[in-house]
Amino acid sequence: MDTAYADIIRAVGEDLDRPGLLDTPKRAAKAFKYLCKGYEEDLDVIVNNAIFPSDNDQMVLVKDIELYSLCEHHLLPFIGKVHVAYIPSGKVLGLSKVARIADMYARRLQIQENLTKQIADAIQRVTDAKGVAVTIEAKHMCMMMRGVEKQNSVMKTSIMLGAFRDNAQTRNEFLALIRD
Repeated sequence: MDTAYADIIRAVGEDLDRPGLLDTPKRAAKAFKYLCKGYEEDLDVIVNNAIFPSDNDQMVLVKDIELYSLCEHHLLPFIGKVHVAYIPSGKVLGLSKVARIADMYARRLQIQENLTKQIADAIQRVTDAKGVAVTIEAKHMCMMMRGVEKQNSVMKTSIMLGAFRDNAQTRNEFLALIRD
């Protein structure tokens, strides 16, 4: 990967012998591997049996989870926040695991629409919840830095599964809670 970055830097007309660029291909490769570390992660390892019995059958919501991903079309970042809710059916997920699941999928080359679904499906799979809701709000550098250059655009996506899809009252409660 270092060689690929060196080729890219040369292709834009830079001199790799310039002091500021001497180790850039190595640093860029290391950064890109970190930004794409989700490919090396596994859902079951992340959850690590942090599923606990609970008789709670009311909504569990984790909101404003910071989100960083790379657009699969331009390799530019999109940055935002994800809100995740579920209605337990006898078990709850360790709090930090919700954010770790979101990170695992975000740290892959992505489009926001798929990322939203992947997070919802993973939460559903590990909790067997009565319903799962996920919304993502993000700013996309591919739209802000190039192309149409719209600085204030925000993309919002949502996935509603089970009770959140079937019950308007549950869905509206979720949407009201993430607005606060």
